[in-house]
Amino acid sequence: MSTPSSPLRQRITKASYPYVARLHAAPKLTLPGITLVLALAGVFAPVAVGVPALLLLALLLGWLAFLSWPAVTGGPKFLRIFSILIIALFAVSRIANG
Repeated sequence: MSTPSSPLRQRITKASYPYVARLHAAPKLTLPGITLVLALAGVFAPVAVGVPALLLLALLLGWLAFLSWPAVTGGPKFLRIFSILIIALFAVSRIANG
C-alpha cells in the first residue's frame, strides 16, 4: 500500500522526468562519471572550483535521493543522507581551510 505523495513531490517528479529520461538514455557510465568528475574536482581543484563542484555533487545526490526516497527503506535512506552531509561538510572544510 503506497501513501499519496504531496503536491510538491508530484511537481518535482514531473519536472525531473525529462532529465531522468535523458540520464536513463545516456550510456551506463554517464552518471557515475559525472559523480567521479565532480568528486575529484571537489577534492583536488583549487577552492574556487572545488567547493562549487562539491556543492553541485551534493545537490545532484540530494535530487536523486529525493526522487528515489519512496522506493527505498531504512539503511539505504541513511546512507543517502550521510553521503550528502559528508560532501557538504567537506565543502565547508575546504572553505574554512582556504
